[in-house]
Amino acid sequence: MGESHGAFVMGHDRDVLPFVTSINVACGFHGGDPTVMRQTVTLAAMHGVAVGAHPGLPDLLGFGRREMAVTAQEVYDMVTYQVGALEAIASAASGIPLQHVKPHGALYNMAAVRDDLADAIARAIRDVDHTLILMGLSGSALVRAARAQGLTAASEVFADRGYMADGTLVSRSRNDALITNVDLAVTRAVRMVSQHEVIAVDGSAVMLDAESICIHGDAPHAALFAQRIRAGLEAAGITVQPLGARSLAP
Repeated sequence: MGESHGAFVMGHDRDVLPFVTSINVACGFHGGDPTVMRQTVTLAAMHGVAVGAHPGLPDLLGFGRREMAVTAQEVYDMVTYQVGALEAIASAASGIPLQHVKPHGALYNMAAVRDDLADAIARAIRDVDHTLILMGLSGSALVRAARAQGLTAASEVFADRGYMADGTLVSRSRNDALITNVDLAVTRAVRMVSQHEVIAVDGSAVMLDAESICIHGDAPHAALFAQRIRAGLEAAGITVQPLGARSLAP
């Protein structure tokens, strides 16, 4: 959330907030600006929703979804900068602490498979605030790096994205990258939590841990997906709560 900037409006933040427990707030590199960051954390506080930083690559034009040739040191610096900025704004605007960090877009996908980038992100979070939860793709290098640095890790799954057989996400360049059918998304979400698996695009079952379910706020169906997925989880007897309210493996 909070991915609007200046006169550019993106997402359905106000409509989504009543149905989620944690949000990832853009920190100005792929989206967002200081005013939007303040407005977003203030709205989250009003709804009792936990706030996390969503640092991305410095690519407003590409919305942070294009890979860039960045070094591990550059990633460390940009994550430190963005997390620190949102932490300061959240403290000043609402007095609520950050709960977690989730890298955005291409940075997230690159760190899922590259140990050097995953380690840089984990070290940056450790050095800024070691109490923050680091969220990463289930089974990824990012989750392993978080634990190696002594951070609490949260394994994330995606209700609205296709999966490859190796557990990575289908490239957005493919037609099957996005799940747009809400009934299918609900079924997949419940299965990922209750059976710890998702069916990949080739028909194989991918085993995973589901501690957080991502819904993309910029998608036109975001509010409907959030409402229906939460209802589906609760109907299946699954408790939905912020990451900080549960015990996660260090």
